[in-house]
Amino acid sequence: MRLLDVGAGLCAAALVVGALAAPAQAGTAPGNPAGEPSEPSAGAPVAQDLRGAGWGLKETGKTARFRGLAAVSRSTAWVAGSQGTVLRTVDGGRSWQDVSPPGAVAEGLELRDIEAFDARRAVALSIGEGEASRVLRTEDGGATWTETFRNPDPRAFYDCLTFFDARHGLAMSDPVDGRFRILSTDDGGRNWRVLPASGMPEALPGEAGFAASGQCLVSAGPRDVWLATGGGANARVLHSADRGLTWRVAESTVPAGDPARGVFALAFRDRTRGLAVGGDYRTGQASPQAAAVSSDGGRSWRQAAAPPPAYRSGAAWFPYGRGTALAVGPTGTDVTTDGGRSWRPLEPGSFDTVDCAADTGCWAAGEKGRVARLERR
Repeated sequence: MRLLDVGAGLCAAALVVGALAAPAQAGTAPGNPAGEPSEPSAGAPVAQDLRGAGWGLKETGKTARFRGLAAVSRSTAWVAGSQGTVLRTVDGGRSWQDVSPPGAVAEGLELRDIEAFDARRAVALSIGEGEASRVLRTEDGGATWTETFRNPDPRAFYDCLTFFDARHGLAMSDPVDGRFRILSTDDGGRNWRVLPASGMPEALPGEAGFAASGQCLVSAGPRDVWLATGGGANARVLHSADRGLTWRVAESTVPAGDPARGVFALAFRDRTRGLAVGGDYRTGQASPQAAAVSSDGGRSWRQAAAPPPAYRSGAAWFPYGRGTALAVGPTGTDVTTDGGRSWRPLEPGSFDTVDCAADTGCWAAGEKGRVARLERR
């Protein structure tokens, strides 16, 4: 969606007021790759119910807003954000390398999503109308970047990207000619092509994605991918089982009917169990029913019996414990241990996005350079 508010990063043409086999992403994060630097005195992983756990802030020395996040392990994470900023840590956040693409910095690009395969390989997405939407790729830990896609269509606005494995990935744009547009790669992000629109259902008037946390497009397993929407009469979740060629659509229980409301983030533990979080991003606006859960791959959604108390923009499954997950937003972090049916506050503090790696390395990022790792206290 077209950027309207620095606090939410929303957009949509109709709005007036978003070596490893798999990349790091919620629900399918890989773990610590062989040969990656280990973190001295990393501390014990947190328990699966997250009791006694909390966010340990890691000083980045930056003021950028980080809405893109890739958790590779407890030691290694990447963040991407405003003014073309990309940071990387390989020591658990004790130090950060500024690996920002020079061109992105010079043009002040909004980097809203990043997917990392390990400590050296990552793919980042910048958002915006027309040529502002780009894909950048690095193979050397951010020392150099290659621009592999620049959107030539002024009607398109790309919001999020996801990878199924180290080769196959997708990016999504707000509707063009009445349908969401899907971009595909089968070589790790080196080359991209627009998929045919014939398998995509028609978008609702005003419907779009939210470029708020890099989680409006998520995948689980080798072929399944889900797309979250808002801004229209209903907040919907679209699902594809063939890497974006054909889609089916389901209504969520998250309220919509306004450009600022809808599903902001999805997280799928596998191809059946999913979470949706969102609400109304505007400060001071109520966000009832701001979470939903699916047990059938997104075919149907049930309202959370006890949802988070306010708008949430990011969600991630904890690697251990079948029902444990985290949700973050400007007013705090919540945790569920029953698969998303009920949520309880974990702690206050503003974050926009959250991601967990297979070794229980969970990270969160947000405004004013805030980055944290989940730690036992």
